[in-house]
Formats: sequence, structure tokens, C-alpha cells
Amino acid sequence: MSADQPAIVIPEGYRPLDVHTLAPYLAEQPALRARLGGDPSGWRVDEVGDGNLNLVFIVRGPAGGLCVKQALPYVRLVGESWPLPLNRAFFEHEALVEHGRHAPGLTPEIYRFDPVLMLIVMELLEPHIIMRRGMIQGIRYPRAATDVAEYMARTLFFTSDLGTSAAEKKARVALFCGNAALCKLTEDVIFTEPYMVHDNNRWTSPQLDDLAAAFRADAPLKRAVSRLKCKFMGNAEALIHGDLHTGSIMVTQDDTRVIDPEFAFYGPMGFDTGAFVGNLLLNYFSQDGHATEADERTAYRAWVLETAETFWHAFAERYGALWAERTGDAYPEALFAGEEGAASLSLARDAAIAELFTDTLQFGAAKMIRRILGIAHNIDFEWIEDPDRRAACERPALLLGRELLVNATAYETIEAVTDAARDFHARAGA
Repeated sequence: MSADQPAIVIPEGYRPLDVHTLAPYLAEQPALRARLGGDPSGWRVDEVGDGNLNLVFIVRGPAGGLCVKQALPYVRLVGESWPLPLNRAFFEHEALVEHGRHAPGLTPEIYRFDPVLMLIVMELLEPHIIMRRGMIQGIRYPRAATDVAEYMARTLFFTSDLGTSAAEKKARVALFCGNAALCKLTEDVIFTEPYMVHDNNRWTSPQLDDLAAAFRADAPLKRAVSRLKCKFMGNAEALIHGDLHTGSIMVTQDDTRVIDPEFAFYGPMGFDTGAFVGNLLLNYFSQDGHATEADERTAYRAWVLETAETFWHAFAERYGALWAERTGDAYPEALFAGEEGAASLSLARDAAIAELFTDTLQFGAAKMIRRILGIAHNIDFEWIEDPDRRAACERPALLLGRELLVNATAYETIEAVTDAARDFHARAGA
């Protein structure tokens, strides 16, 4: 094991479960057995994990269903050569509980956490679909933008110095510092590896070889992403989800749930808001690759950008409204009494949201770049089988990502960003 690899602590009694051993385990838990109903021999167990890290099972019985997620002591995408601590399941459980308390109805209900097997048993979300998969199909979700905005506004505000006491926040920061291995994973694969020669990197080759090489030689870009990495490492603003892309959201036409916060820690708020905006932009550029003669996806591309605009406006309004109601230890009410104080506080609030918007664009841009040049890619592009067609979609996304990472302060509104996306798309098709 190299010095960069974490020491893996495996609890006595830990074992990875499978489709044969999970049912007997659940049958031993009376509350879970009752939720499934019937005889365990008749339960249907399917392993459905398609992510990079974990086992995920769906279990169905005559009375209902469950979703079970179990951590493995390595990165599933790579294998045992890349060890990863099991305690990420603990931090995911902690984040789900805390975020669920602040944003009720926007996360799955948790039924059990097993600290030995490092698994979480939770509500089976049906007929929900992963938002990313639905968007690849061109499905519109009218509530998603405002629901995700509500989730982020409430979870970020109430875990920040505005929404909780300094003492409570410091205690929670200390707890989540234990999730250092997943933070290190993020630091490497998002902020460092895509900008250098590294074995983990891959891209559509040879079509994007020129851009990959140009990004590795781009000094302003590397300075910008390294400044952003320092912000990710040092700004403990709130309990962030840490991986809030469209693959971590399950949706129907009238319900939205945020899942999979195993990367959670106290970090910069813009990392969460940026992940969502960045992944919407990736989907926007991918639509040409999923278009058909019957549906060129023109209207759907417009809806994707409208979703980004709706999300940011709803988030900023809701976050600002929460701040107007309470200021926490960060902005003591005694300093901002009376009409003059209220006006001064309003200016502070507007400035903070503007700074958060800049962070959103830069973090979103970093996420866009890593999903095309780094180790883990999005199915938005990966499901475009023709490499020429895929690269034609990825190229303008990379170029916009570079623009937003280096020149984020030039974009003062979300509409300026969506206009830029349209422009980069149009130039790519010229």
C-alpha cells in the first residue's frame, strides 16, 4: 500500500453481502421483515449498483420493498487495487439523517444503519428514476429544479454559521473530518489529475487528444483550478452533499429525492450548487448525441437551460429568505438593528450570494472538465456510441468549462451562463 492510500479498517464480522445472503440478514430484523412481508424465501433480491463505489440491492416482498446500500473496502470501478475506507457508509448515514431533518421529504427515509456490515437500509423509491437517465431520454421534470433548490438552500443554510451555533457547527466539522479519504479522492480526480498526465485519465481519443494536451499545458487554467482546490480543502462553510450531480437525484413528475451523500463533509457551498449546474450543462451539450430524425432535441435543450436558470433563481431566493429570518453567530442581530442595520445586512447578504454564484460556476466547470478528461465519466456522453459524434458534443462542453473556470467573474447572472452555453453550442455546429 502506498503512502497515499488510506489504511483500511475492516470491522470484525464485516462481509460483503450478495443476492443470496442479504435476505437472511434482513429476515433477522423484525421491522425490516415486516416491511417486506411474507416468507423470506419468496423475496426477490436484485443487485443494481451501477455506480463507482458500492453494492446496491433492491429487495421486494409481498408487503413492500427496500433499498440496501453496502460499502466495499475498495473503489468498485477499479477493484481491490484501490482501497477505500468502509466508514464512508457512516458519513453517508449521518448526512442523510441531518439533511433529512433540514429538508424533510427530499431524501429517502432511513430504516437501519449497520456499523459492522457498513450498510444502510432505506426507503425504496418507486416509481422514481435517476434524473440523469430520464434526461438522456428527453423527459422533463417540472419540479426538479425548485425541489433541488429547496434541498440545497435548507441543508446548506442550516448547517452553516448562519443557521446553527458556532459550537454545534465546530463539533459537526470535527466529526466529518473523518471522511478525509473521500475528500482526498475528490481533490485528486477533480482538481488535479485531469490537468496532468495520469493513468486514471481517459477521454474520447484521438478526437479530443488536442484539447486534453492543451488543458495540460494551460497555465491560467491550472492556476484557477488549484485556487479552487484550496477553497475546497479549506472552506468549511456547511455540510455539503459532496457529489450532488444528476445521478444523485431520483425523480418522478411530482417528487424529487436526493440520494448518495457518502462524500459529505463541511466544505464550500458552491461545490454542491456547482455540481448540479455543471451537470445540467453537460446534459445540454450531450443532447445532440441523443437526437434522432424524429426529435432533434432542440426544445429539450432549451428546457435544460431553463432548468439551470430556474434552479439558481429559486436557490438564491430561498437561501436569501432563510438568511433574512435568522443570522446565526456569524452576523449577530445586535450589529444590524434598525432600518440602517437591516439595509446593511441586505447588502452583506447580496454580496455573499454573488460570491456563491461565482463559486458555483467555477466548481461546476471543474466538474464538467473532470467528467470528460478524468477517470469517471457521465453516461450523458458515454451512451453516445459513435466516438466522432460523442467528441463533437464533448468539445464545446470542455471549452465552456475552461471559460467558466478561468473567467467566472465575467458572468454575473445565470442567464449570461446559459447564453454562453448556446453560443459555444452554436459555434461547435458551425
